[in-house]
Amino acid sequence: MTRQISDILDFITAEWQRDVAPEAMAAARALADTYGDATVGVLFYGSCLRTGIIADRILDFYVIVRSYRAAYGAHVGGRLLAVGNAVLPPNVFYHEIDADGVCVRSKYAVLSLEDYEARTRPDVLNVSVWARFCQPAVLLCAADDDVYSRLRAATAEAAKTMVRHAVPLAGGRDSETLWPTAFDLTYRSELRSEPEGKGQEIYDLDKDRYDRLTPLILDAIDDDTDVAPKRAKRLWALRRLNGKTVSFLRLIKAAFTFQGGIDYLAWKISRHSGVAVEIAPWMRRVPIVAGLYLFVTLRLKGAFR
Repeated sequence: MTRQISDILDFITAEWQRDVAPEAMAAARALADTYGDATVGVLFYGSCLRTGIIADRILDFYVIVRSYRAAYGAHVGGRLLAVGNAVLPPNVFYHEIDADGVCVRSKYAVLSLEDYEARTRPDVLNVSVWARFCQPAVLLCAADDDVYSRLRAATAEAAKTMVRHAVPLAGGRDSETLWPTAFDLTYRSELRSEPEGKGQEIYDLDKDRYDRLTPLILDAIDDDTDVAPKRAKRLWALRRLNGKTVSFLRLIKAAFTFQGGIDYLAWKISRHSGVAVEIAPWMRRVPIVAGLYLFVTLRLKGAFR
């Protein structure tokens, strides 16, 4: 292991040692229990981790499992969920618990350890995993030291992948130029409801963190960033095509797997874009048709790009 990689791993180790709200820890343990022995770790990330605010928010988790078959069981419904998770990962669900009188709401994704490792690598076209986990996260409920090491190495790879792909188009290698560009590029590669300038906001929220991490990553990938801007633009065009297509297919899949998914989608889009979303009773009866309808109408209203 090179010193540069070791420095990034040490950075992640220190970040994973940060305290989290007891309500978030209770939610993580409940999610781990949901999948029993199949669970190998729970990654907590997103705005609630950054701010520590839990009340009236939805926490974000990734539940990492040994395998989808182990997670969902052998019954018919479980096999369908396992196939859906393997073909179009991840599956996304809603969860809530009462933690000492506080209703803790969570949105969580299920992903296998093998898929998490694979989807942080630089040759993966889809941005969804490496773009999320180059950002602050905390590993909770790790099954053992081997799982801890594998998830830490994959998380380091996510940060390297993000920077590697952003450098050719960032116009500079300094942290304050690099990260807002990287976030804007990845937001444009999914169906996102965030407004313009969100990349700058994400960077500003953890500026010191990104400023300390950037030189460690650049030292580790210095030989891998010499990509011509024209080729980099073509690759990002492919990532956008892939990301938007996959995001749309995941929305359709969520109609089957995500109880309350339409209501969550409406809340999320309204909160981030300011576009009012009304859910009619018929939409809950035919969620796939409703998903298509919302996609077209909200896209025309500019709720996401």
